[in-house]
Amino acid sequence: MKSKLFTLAIASIFLMTSCATIFTGTKDAIRFDSNPQGAKVYIDGLEICKTPCTTQVKRSLSDKLVEIKLDGYETRVITLDRKFNAVSIINLGSLIGWGIDAATGSLMKYDKKGYDIELEKDNKTSLLTNPSKIEINTDTKIVDIYVTQK
Repeated sequence: MKSKLFTLAIASIFLMTSCATIFTGTKDAIRFDSNPQGAKVYIDGLEICKTPCTTQVKRSLSDKLVEIKLDGYETRVITLDRKFNAVSIINLGSLIGWGIDAATGSLMKYDKKGYDIELEKDNKTSLLTNPSKIEINTDTKIVDIYVTQK
């Protein structure tokens, strides 16, 4: 009787595990760099760091978009590369294990661990850095910006 109970307990433990979550975690360290450096890195609308930096990014089943912003340069939006996390195969027939791995995002992992982003000058806003005159009409709610080109 004790051996059956012990076997049942061990089987239950293995059937209720979430292998990818336990063995590989729920986050990946990803490095971001830009040229020029000092750009702000945003994930899910939150500023995470300034380039160059390495940060822990929570895994997800859906696409994860990253914005790279630097004043005077065009904003770059990249999608983090993902691939199937083969460790989750250890779940075998355990629907609970597959469900936990799916809920934590550990069914997938980030494939690329570093991103080097080349930023391009934003010619539209760089002209506005030194306007010669700004007029604000509060009645019509119109702002006129005058720029003298050199």
